[in-house]
Amino acid sequence: MKNAKQAPSLSVQIADAIRAAIVEGALLVGDRLPSEAELAEQHGVSRATVREALKRLAAQSLIRTERGAFGGAFINHLSYDEARPQQVTTSTLLLGMNAVSFQVACEARYALERSCTSLAAERRTDALLDTMRSEIARQSDPDLTDEAFCASDVAFHRALVDSAANEVLSYHLAGSVEAMQPLMNMITFTARSRAEIVRLHHQIVTALVERRSNQIDEALTALEHYTITLGQTVMQRRRTDGMSKDGLTS
Repeated sequence: MKNAKQAPSLSVQIADAIRAAIVEGALLVGDRLPSEAELAEQHGVSRATVREALKRLAAQSLIRTERGAFGGAFINHLSYDEARPQQVTTSTLLLGMNAVSFQVACEARYALERSCTSLAAERRTDALLDTMRSEIARQSDPDLTDEAFCASDVAFHRALVDSAANEVLSYHLAGSVEAMQPLMNMITFTARSRAEIVRLHHQIVTALVERRSNQIDEALTALEHYTITLGQTVMQRRRTDGMSKDGLTS
């Protein structure tokens, strides 16, 4: 018989209650939380438990602490830039710990990126276009390491997403670009053609310059199909190699 699901600790319950109050608008940006002693009395727990709850909220950037006579814990102004690393971390963990298939990750990642292409075509800036061109130049360097190529690939697609000039889209796409793209690169780098990726990246930039969102979509779709095919090829090769080794050792 499986054990019953363990109840959240008291510190987690207190942190969840404060987080809910923030989300519901009962606590607003800049509001000062009650003191540790007051919170401990309200919840019937020790100050150490309250302190742990506040650490959890601070780690999520939901509160900030200030020292001095007028100090204490205050509701923080949470920006998308501050929240983005948490989104990337969560997405990376979900991909790794839940064993999402390579094809599912690819489908989600490119579908999400295509969702911003019409806005990117409309709003792209010269600065972001220059960033993408610079990354293409880096990717064309034959001496570039696989790790550096991967980082450049992420930077290129990050610039494409940011061209949409929509912070909500950029936040949600952070998980797909900055978490899924390295995973895909890690699986396919042994089989991929850098020249083919650079060619498709050139197509994307050209279409952005001409504000042709349909052509950006076409290039991303081609990149998706290329990546999925590569992934299938690499994984089939690994299965074949594994069976060959098993045959030798059996």
